[in-house]
Amino acid sequence: MQIRPELDALRRDDTPQRQAQARLVEDLARWRAGPAAPLDTELARFGDGAELDDLPLLSALFAPGETAAEDFAAELVARFVAALERDPLGQVPLRHYTDDLVTTLMLARNARSTLTLQALDGTGLARRAAPVSAGFPPSEAIERVLAGSAHGEVVSIVAARPGGADLSSAELHLRAGDVHRRDGSREALILHSVAGSLVTLKLQRRTASNAVTHEYRLADGALVHQAAGNPRDSRLELTAALLGRMGRTDAAPLLAAMAEETGSPALRWQALRECLALDSAAGFAALSQLARRGEDPLCGPAGALRAQLIETYPQLAGVASCPA
Repeated sequence: MQIRPELDALRRDDTPQRQAQARLVEDLARWRAGPAAPLDTELARFGDGAELDDLPLLSALFAPGETAAEDFAAELVARFVAALERDPLGQVPLRHYTDDLVTTLMLARNARSTLTLQALDGTGLARRAAPVSAGFPPSEAIERVLAGSAHGEVVSIVAARPGGADLSSAELHLRAGDVHRRDGSREALILHSVAGSLVTLKLQRRTASNAVTHEYRLADGALVHQAAGNPRDSRLELTAALLGRMGRTDAAPLLAAMAEETGSPALRWQALRECLALDSAAGFAALSQLARRGEDPLCGPAGALRAQLIETYPQLAGVASCPA
């Protein structure tokens, strides 16, 4: 391994690295205080449900025929390019990600909304296998094409059905200046080819905290996967599953309480399943309680599972009284 002298020097004294990073943070602060000054406030309002037309900066960035988005992104990129030429060992002080297909720079984020700059590599896309499914998260997305062009399709849910959905598709061509808006819970964008690189500015917000992300097979619309629509519920589902795998019987009362709360049906059902596995009595009592709640979305599944368990294990009938 060959270590360059400037990197070897940092082993003994990292002061230059820390100073370089401080200068990059200052460059970002100047940008935020300038053209991006209203961004955090408007993004928070957008995440809370405000209409785009009521947010001057964001509406200008996604207005068809305007150049505000290009100017907005170009100024930030120019600042960082100049800063990295000056301090090549610095790191851009924004959350970023890259692989052989996509590079993403998160310009700002709120609890329910994000604004990102994204570049999609056409060569990397061509190496990927054709998608066999499409995901539909509970979110709204607005994308502005800053540079490049692409060909793809918008896959839409025509109607939901047990175990799947009826899908339709429409061809889509994207060019610089185009603005594409979609309801993620019913529409999915699939890109098939990109000429060179496709650079977009993307505004996104979650539209329902308790909704579920669905993934359907393109060939026949069969449901192949579903997941919690927000990170918090995903973390809690994983935690409940982990407690179950660890055999933590002391967690059964907590899991029973989670199952009886209001909120995400998927999370509550996962908590109930793990509770039943850890402590049959506590889990069956929570199951019986849910089966009594006629207005609860889990009432039907809980009643069916309760009847099935009593049929298989008659001794459970004495754990909790039958639902009225």
